[in-house]
Amino acid sequence: MRVDELVGELYDMVEKAWSFPLSRGRVALDGAEVKEILDELRAEFPKELEQARAIVADRSKIIDDAKREAENIIRGAQTKAKAMVAGDEITREAQKKAADMLSQSQAKSREMKRASNEYIDDLMKRADEGLAGCLSELRQTRQSIKATQHTGSSN
Repeated sequence: MRVDELVGELYDMVEKAWSFPLSRGRVALDGAEVKEILDELRAEFPKELEQARAIVADRSKIIDDAKREAENIIRGAQTKAKAMVAGDEITREAQKKAADMLSQSQAKSREMKRASNEYIDDLMKRADEGLAGCLSELRQTRQSIKATQHTGSSN
């Protein structure tokens, strides 16, 4: 702010200075006073420039930090997105494999049920045939016994 004040003083000096007649705006100034103000300006500039440089450096650092943070956030989001996609892909593969396994298990179960029904039917058929044979033998034996009784009682 001090620089602005010193520049203001210089403007005031020029405004208040007396002008030379027919000199197209030339004025007479107190050289010592002008030099004093210029020396003060020169002394103030390094402070102001240093502050301006610090502000610019801070601004650049803040922008660089923000860019790095944004890049890190983007990389993190990309990594997370890839992981989510991979997770979804793994889930889809697992679901497909589970569906395939279930389908195979159901087909195998149907085949085993069919085979066991055929086996049981065959066993029952053989048992039926065996029992039918036994029943037939039993009936013949009974007939023989009856026939023997009838022939034996007539004697």
